[in-house]
Amino acid sequence: MISNSMDRKNESYTEKKNFYQKIMKLVVPIVLQNLLSAAVNSADVVMLNYVGQSSISAVSLAAQYASILFMVYYGLGTGATMLCAQYYGKKDFYAIRVVEGIALRFSVVVSVLFAAAAVFIPEGMMQVFTADEELVSLGAVYLRILSVSYLCWGLTEIYLSVLRSMGRVVISTALNAMAFGLNILLNAVFIFGLFGAPKMGVAGVALATSLSRLTELIGCFIVSFRSQDLKLKLSYMFFKNKLLFRDFVRLSLPALLNDVSWGVAFSTYSVILGHLGNDVVAANSFVVVVRNFGTILCFGVASAGGILLGNVIGENRLEDARRYASHIMKLTVASGLLGGILILIAMPFVLRFASVSDTARHYLKYMLLINSYYVMGAAVNTTLIAGVFRAGGDSKFGMICDTIDMWCYAVPLGFLAAFVFKLPVLWVYFLLCTDEFVKWPWVIKRYRSGKWLNNITRDNLMEET
Repeated sequence: MISNSMDRKNESYTEKKNFYQKIMKLVVPIVLQNLLSAAVNSADVVMLNYVGQSSISAVSLAAQYASILFMVYYGLGTGATMLCAQYYGKKDFYAIRVVEGIALRFSVVVSVLFAAAAVFIPEGMMQVFTADEELVSLGAVYLRILSVSYLCWGLTEIYLSVLRSMGRVVISTALNAMAFGLNILLNAVFIFGLFGAPKMGVAGVALATSLSRLTELIGCFIVSFRSQDLKLKLSYMFFKNKLLFRDFVRLSLPALLNDVSWGVAFSTYSVILGHLGNDVVAANSFVVVVRNFGTILCFGVASAGGILLGNVIGENRLEDARRYASHIMKLTVASGLLGGILILIAMPFVLRFASVSDTARHYLKYMLLINSYYVMGAAVNTTLIAGVFRAGGDSKFGMICDTIDMWCYAVPLGFLAAFVFKLPVLWVYFLLCTDEFVKWPWVIKRYRSGKWLNNITRDNLMEET
């Protein structure tokens, strides 16, 4: 019996060791990618800090549309990942190409619509967030130039998401690193007028982003040309397979609607704050940057965990997937704690650096304190809803949970607090930041039930071509 007990302990140790080795190979590149993304966003704020508070506020508000668009692409990308990760575990590359094509169809349509709106009605888009004429004018210039990046972003995000589902996160990280590095360089050139370039301010930020997105798309085509099994081809959009299309709609669109619903609701927070004054908008611009750094590791664990679980479930190793999910949750809690500590460490430096009014600095201090614990709520929910549940094909629960939480609780509460009861700004912000913790009981109950764990792959798909 002692021998059997020792054998089980050795097997458990070996399994955990293999799991952590596999997930770290995914987490590290994804975290680096997220870190670069956060660095670019912070570079915008840092450089515009020398231009003026109005420029920071205008870009912060206009960037809400990029946040919404990111949620659309993220929803489509993670939806495609749900299927592609499991089919990669099954080594069915035909199914992966078809799913990529289906996701591209949706992303191209959305990209064109957003780009057209940014070109023809940018002032109307800004007026949703603020009535300040200066902010509307600056934001409209930013949006019109940024429209080019929308067209490129939809293609690259889908292709890189499918690559990540196959475990090829290093390629996507390298392409993102190239684009983000170029973005920071061009930001400096066009904002400050380096190397003989004109000083463009807000317009320079938009131009830098568009050029870097275009470069990233070119990089995707180069990688595609060299790839043997997965290419970025618009012709994939015309592949037809009724079963996979139905699976994509059934599984991926709830994920898309989940992310869009959450993203629009979260952007509505900016609508509420935007009507409370320029000072709170400027403070929130810095808060968003710091929070993004604080959640980098959390979201990296969520993305990596979803990919790894999807591959394992596609191999039909359901019990292994259940144990892996438990390990992922432990990593998530640790990463959430670390994220909160990082925000507290960054707080004195941010307060000293920010070129904002005394009122905005006061808001900034307490908004950062609130976010030091808010990241834990976001970490647990993101890992479970966008990582673990979607890996097992359970996307409807997250859509229902987030929609009820955001639109029936957080957004109405924010409007009531701000415009009916007219509470102080920090009380409004605090109430808005209770959204993640309200849904914890239902999310954790769903995880423990095991209803999320499903193999969603099909056999004989070629027969449906």
